[in-house]
Amino acid sequence: MTVITDYIEEADVKQQPQLTAMYQILKKLLPEATEKMSYGMPAFHQDKDIVYFAAMKNHLGFYPTSTPIIQFEDDLEGRYKYSKGAIQFDYNKPLPEDLITKIVQFKLDEIQHR
Repeated sequence: MTVITDYIEEADVKQQPQLTAMYQILKKLLPEATEKMSYGMPAFHQDKDIVYFAAMKNHLGFYPTSTPIIQFEDDLEGRYKYSKGAIQFDYNKPLPEDLITKIVQFKLDEIQHR
């Protein structure tokens, strides 16, 4: 058990499949990252916090911070609701694993080259 799996188990049962899918994607992409809770959300940390995600009432919130969102705005535009630091994924649609992968890899690269 981790703090993230505890968080998922405590979430609404309707939110758990997407939370679990996001967790598995991030675990696979970030095998060396530390899992923790930060700002009340599950987070993956490797030198710095890389990404956060959280169960919201009507969507899964994904928080990679602003630079990946700017970088991949063309991939987001018209497909997902997003803001400066957050992307909303609908609970009723499969997660865009390819997009999440690109965002996480960009974020890792950004952290390692700062």
